[in-house]
Amino acid sequence: MTTPAAYQVSHLDALEAESIFVMREVVAEMERPVMLFSGGKDSIVMLRLAQKAFAPANIPFPVMHVDTGHNFPEVLEYRDQRVAELGLQLVVASVPEALASGMVRESGDGMRNRIQTPVLLDAVEKHRFDALFGGARRDEEKARAKERVFSFRDEFGQWDPKNQRPELWSLYNGRHHPGESIRVFPLSNWTELDVWHYIARERIPLPSIYYAHEREVIERDGMFYAVNEFFRPRAGEERFKAQVRYRTVGDASCTAAVRSDADTVEKVIEEVAATRITERGATRGDDRVSEAAMEDRKREGYF
Repeated sequence: MTTPAAYQVSHLDALEAESIFVMREVVAEMERPVMLFSGGKDSIVMLRLAQKAFAPANIPFPVMHVDTGHNFPEVLEYRDQRVAELGLQLVVASVPEALASGMVRESGDGMRNRIQTPVLLDAVEKHRFDALFGGARRDEEKARAKERVFSFRDEFGQWDPKNQRPELWSLYNGRHHPGESIRVFPLSNWTELDVWHYIARERIPLPSIYYAHEREVIERDGMFYAVNEFFRPRAGEERFKAQVRYRTVGDASCTAAVRSDADTVEKVIEEVAATRITERGATRGDDRVSEAAMEDRKREGYF
């Protein structure tokens, strides 16, 4: 008698299945979910997972971009192209409009990441979203490592790391009162390397800034910031051209690049496998404001 072949699931297949399960669970439990979609690599992977989760039907929820107005043009172009291809409803929560209306005020350092929070919370209330998919991963930053897959937010949109629900045996509790919401992170157990392996396997196109290219930059605090209309050199800072790429994409005023020759997916995978600093640790100026910068923003209602 022949022994049946052992059934094996690859690491990527297991991660994909878990993420798809989470998405289907949200759609089954919640009334008005939305996916945060910026055109960054993690939200792009989430979008592919959503396609698979609900195929052959269309994705059954809108996508939302909290637009700081400080955008990389390549990323905005990709966002609009992808939304059009998939026939998605795009909700734009605009920080420039909030500044014009007086809802928020420009911060002294010019970074707009912190003032995204009231704009996000206003959009959640306006559209009555009760679940928001986000692309955060636990390997990115220590505050995100504390967070559950289903992250409960109170009626003010705030997160209390000491008031989280157990998630034993992949059982997710999405119960909430009117006005409360759940942030959902389907990529919680993925790593940056997993994301890039998945991008390679699925042949997912990305904005060009994720690959090596020449750009005019200045060096500040050990990071390379692109010189553009949102980020200007200080006195004594020298502009120069360098071969760089972006590991993460956010507000152009506080997102830095890294030196790189990785101009293909395969080369990026080799580069990420060798690095020992997370993408946020290496490239995000807003996370260096204090040791608890990310946790402080999340307590206020940030992604």
